[in-house]
Parts: sequence; C-alpha cells; structure tokens
Amino acid sequence: MSFITQDSPAAGPASVGGMSELGPRNAVRIIAIITTLLLALFSYIYFIYLGRASKKKLEEALLAKQHHCEPVLPHLPYKWPLALDLLKRPFEILLSDHAFERLTPYFGVAPTCCIHFFRATGYFTTDPVNIEAIISTNFEDYGLGSRRSAFLPLIGEGIFSQDGQAWMRSRELVRRQFVFTPLAGELLSSIEGAASPEGLVDLKPFIFEYTLNTTANLLFGEPHSNMMSKGERDAVRDNFDYASFGCVGIRAWLADLGWLYRPSKFRKSCKAVRDWATFIAAKAFRYKDEFGEEAAMEKYAFVIDMWKEMQDFDMVRDQLLHILLAGRDSTASLLCWTFFHLVRNRDVLERLKEEIVSVPTGGHINRDQIQRLPFLRCCLNEVLRLYPTPPLNLRFANKPTVLPRGGGADGMSPVLLPEGAGIAWSTYHLHRLESIYGTDSGVYRPQRWEGGELLMKAQSGAGYLEFHGGSRLCLGKDFALMEASYAIIRILQKFPNMRLAPGVPNEPVGAEKQAHTVGLYPADGIHVSLS
Repeated sequence: MSFITQDSPAAGPASVGGMSELGPRNAVRIIAIITTLLLALFSYIYFIYLGRASKKKLEEALLAKQHHCEPVLPHLPYKWPLALDLLKRPFEILLSDHAFERLTPYFGVAPTCCIHFFRATGYFTTDPVNIEAIISTNFEDYGLGSRRSAFLPLIGEGIFSQDGQAWMRSRELVRRQFVFTPLAGELLSSIEGAASPEGLVDLKPFIFEYTLNTTANLLFGEPHSNMMSKGERDAVRDNFDYASFGCVGIRAWLADLGWLYRPSKFRKSCKAVRDWATFIAAKAFRYKDEFGEEAAMEKYAFVIDMWKEMQDFDMVRDQLLHILLAGRDSTASLLCWTFFHLVRNRDVLERLKEEIVSVPTGGHINRDQIQRLPFLRCCLNEVLRLYPTPPLNLRFANKPTVLPRGGGADGMSPVLLPEGAGIAWSTYHLHRLESIYGTDSGVYRPQRWEGGELLMKAQSGAGYLEFHGGSRLCLGKDFALMEASYAIIRILQKFPNMRLAPGVPNEPVGAEKQAHTVGLYPADGIHVSLS
C-alpha cells in the first residue's frame, strides 16, 4: 500500500485543493457555468409554475362561463390596513360569553358574503342551498384544509381530521360499534348526593360525567368512573376541555396560521389526554394478550375490532379519541340545553312529564318506548335547532367548484370558488332563519315540530342539520338520541318537582351566556331545585 506525500509529484503545488491547477480564469468560468445552469433551472421551474397557474386560471374562467357565475358583492367592511381588524374582532368575540350571538352581524350581511383578508378572499354563508352543495351535492369538491392540522395535536388521525379514502375507511370502521348501554343509575345517585339540604344542585357537571361514562363504556368496555379516582377524572376533564377549546376555538379559527398557537399549557393538556387514552387502550391489549382475542372481543369490542382492521396501536387510540370527543360533547350539549329550557318553560316541562308517565320506572327503557314519546323528540329537535353541534363549520375547495347562488346584484347567480378558497357556514344562524322557522325563530318552542311539517320543510334541503348532514352525517346520531332520551326520562321520573332554582335569571334565547368547544353549553351551569 502506498501513500502520496508532499515529496510525491502528484502532490505538487499545481494540484493542492484543485484550484491552483485551474487558475483564476478557469474558476470564474466554472462559477459562471454553474450560475447559468441554476438560473436556467429556476427559470424552467418558474415558467412551469406560470404555465400551471395560467392553465388553472383558464379552467376557472371556463367553469365560471359555463355556469354563468358572478362575483359575490356583499362583503365585510374593514378599517385597518390589510383588514387586520377582521382578524382582531372575531377573537374578541370568541373569548366572550355570547360568541355566536355576537357573530350575528357577520352572518347577517347577506345569505352569502365574502371577506377580503391579506389579499385573499374567503366566503361564509347561511344559504341552505349552498350548504347542501358543500356537504352533499358537491361533497368531493371540498376538504378539511387547515382544520385538519388544528385537530391533530389532540386527537391525531381519525374521522374528524381525514379526507378521501382514509376518511372513508375510518368511517366504516367506526360505524359498526354503536350499541347503547344505559348508565343512568350513577347519574341519578350523583345528582341526589350533591344536592344541598334545600334541594339545590347544578346539573351540568353530572351531565358531562354521564356522557363521558357512557362514551367510555362504549369505547373501552367500562365507564370512566371505574377507571380512576375522582381527582384523576377531574384532571382528564379539565385537560380535555382546555385542549378542545385550543383546537376548535383557536387553532381552527386561525386557519393556516393555526400552527402558531402552541402555548405550553395547550401542549401539556393535549399530551395528558393522549397519555390517558394510551393508558386506557393499552388495558384492552393487555387483556387480549392474557385471555385471548375472543375474550377481549367480548369485553373491548370497539378496541379489538379496530385493531383487527388497522394493526396499529396509535391509529386505534386516535380513533377512540375522535369518538370520545364527539360522544361526550355533543350529547352533553343536548342534555344541558334541554334542562336549561325545561325549567324555564313550565308548560313544556309539565307536558313532557305527562308524556313519560307511560314509561315504567323500573327496568330497561327500550327503543320502542322512546319512539312512542313524540313530544320528547320535539323538545330534542328544538334544542338541536337552537344549539347545534358543531355550531360553525368550515371547508376548503380542493379544486375549482361552483356554489349554486350568492353572486350578482340580486345574490341569485352561481359563484365560482377557486381552488383553496375557504367557506364557512353557521348552523347556529341557519337554524334561526325566519324563512324556514317563522318570525319566532329566536324563541324556544318545541311545539313547532309537532305534525312533522316543519321537519319535512327544513330537511327538503339543508335547512336543518341536527347532527351535521350529507356524507359526514354523525355516525352516533341514534346513539346520542337514545342516550339523551334515557337520561331525560329517568331524571324527570326521579325528580318530578324539578324547577328553576330561586334567584337564577330566566334569560330569553340569545341572552344566555354560552361556553363552547366542539359544542355549546350554558356557561353558568344549570341550577335547579329538586324539591
């Protein structure tokens, strides 16, 4: 073996570093050639980009001409440069006690309106025809966009953060397992035990515990109350609430800038919830390893069925978190507002109590018995109308597409949405349209649903989205209605003298303080007297 040394001819001054042999002129030539090649490459890429952009513009122009599209003229006025005040105001509203009522001026400008922000244009609508196009007719033209990244820190991959084939697979896996198991006994005992000597109690925390218990029992094979101490359960609840508000209330509103919101407390809350779900899901796998898959399927059907399809622990855990988020919040919102208004509307409460007399106080309440309570369903419909979950939604066009109307001077012409355009719709305000629900649309009146005519009118398009709608209709709809109905019947049977607690204000609809994450809740609780 030989080595080149400084004494060797190959290591002479002309070859040291290679540059001396080339000389200054040759080095300059090489740099010039490299620079020219790089400029040519960048120019090629730039012209390819321009070509694609021009092609996209041409496609959009042809689509607009084909459908006789007109621009949306109503828009939100702004005062600050770059419309920065339109970013500031929504966050002030978001953090208030009356967020969705204070959004009314935004959604009241026109049925379909646009917003110009940072040289981009976004849209929002309460037009049932446009909403039906987004969630149903042209469903495949829209995707979650930035909403996906908003949810990922808390719930990871699953039906609420996926599009396309991944979403279809997740949805089919989740669809199979919704079997309701009644857990109202613990709810009644907790309410009774917490009441003051005068019979006063706030129902809200017990409703949340009930829906979490029921959903956990569905997913993990046992109620949440059996899994850990009360202090640990309260910590999970607080972390869940904080992380949910961060994802849905802040990151989703920030859209493409959502990634900027990552404060320490938010990160810790997301991690705590995911660690809890990991711990609970791991119990099912340990049980499977110890007793076999067949025995585990009996006890942990939801977890094991998902595992058999996915073979990925993290994916299974994330799917469970998706269902847990929706199952707890949506039904809790429905129950909270139902009792909030029942105790404020004595005539409705008395009529409902008369109807549920037909249900035995002992044993299990079956589906047929619940379906024979039409006024109960009217009460649920009215709450779902006034306080839908989610109250606000957002989609992004994944290709050029057309809204049926909203353009032109009369707002009746089709509208071209370019690829990437965001459009929000407010189910909260949709459900208050006088054109569908009458001049008293802002009043709690379950009787409006009797006879079925209103339901047929509202559901002939997308005028009533009780559990969202279209292809993303909530898979847990029947489960949630059964769960809520069961709790309402048993609570009213156990506490027939329930009424609004003394000194608690009886606010009209729209004046009540609201809290929100995925759903809406009475911010001040549900204070009742049981005696």
